[in-house]
Amino acid sequence: MSKPAPLYNRLALIGVGLIGSSIARAARAQGAVGSIVATARSETTRKRVAELGLADQVVETAAAAVAGADLVIVCIPVGACGPVAADIGPHLMPGATVSDVGSVKGSVVRDMAPHLPKTVHFVPAHPVAGTEYSGPDAGFAELFVNRWCILTPPEGQDPAAVEKLAAFWRLIGANVETMAPDHHDLVLAVTSHLPHLIAYTIVGTADELESVTRSEVLKFSAGGFRDFTRIAASDPTMWRDVFLANKDAVLEMLGRFNEDVAALTKAIRRGDGDALFEHFTRTRAIRKGIVQIGQDSPAPDFGRPHPDLPHEPMPKPYAADGD
Repeated sequence: MSKPAPLYNRLALIGVGLIGSSIARAARAQGAVGSIVATARSETTRKRVAELGLADQVVETAAAAVAGADLVIVCIPVGACGPVAADIGPHLMPGATVSDVGSVKGSVVRDMAPHLPKTVHFVPAHPVAGTEYSGPDAGFAELFVNRWCILTPPEGQDPAAVEKLAAFWRLIGANVETMAPDHHDLVLAVTSHLPHLIAYTIVGTADELESVTRSEVLKFSAGGFRDFTRIAASDPTMWRDVFLANKDAVLEMLGRFNEDVAALTKAIRRGDGDALFEHFTRTRAIRKGIVQIGQDSPAPDFGRPHPDLPHEPMPKPYAADGD
């Protein structure tokens, strides 16, 4: 049985880190595109992309990459999207769809749209998936399976172009939702951006404690701190740009968070166990809801494998004095 025809003839990837390389792998595995051309700012990255065979063609510039491409996905930090849009605008093929993968959408629309010709379809996107690793070696084809990809087309975009891009994301495993860019930024401020800010802060606080040595922090990292360090290991350039680009929504959520922390501080100081128990019970229900809709594993300890107990000789039975 022959495979269905590709959704797009030529995919241009500008930036081939974790997300870009995962798109390349998944699109090729599913036959979603006819061919892939890729570029990256770093010559070292371009060379590695070629070595890994992630693209049919690797070129030096973004302008060269988009020539003849009917789908262009910009996979770079959001702060760099505006200049790249200005660079590729004159070289885009009429009828092409231009998208991105940034976790902030309002600034991407404001920065990119003015540089794109009216002859293309601009459909920003945010695949809500990732790991703490980066670079072309970090990607894998299954990254988007059962994760959400949020499309945030500006008003007036062709519904058929939006649906075609949605079909592309569904084909490589994602669930697709469409929402307004500013609403997306508010939702992600609380579900992603604020947690990352908290993780960076907690890990930084532990690092600065004079009464606790770094070796103790590393040696005795319990589950909570261990997972904060995983989040805090994410790409610093990307997250710097996220917080600057989504400043208003992050500050609003940070203000609410500070109010909640103040309330918990008061409960602890007063010994108000009922208030703490009620709060923890309510938040525990949110965790159960995330598991129930399939967005995380219900396995204990985050599903981590654990080594077997060491097979040592059983101790001899204790002998009392005089036996």
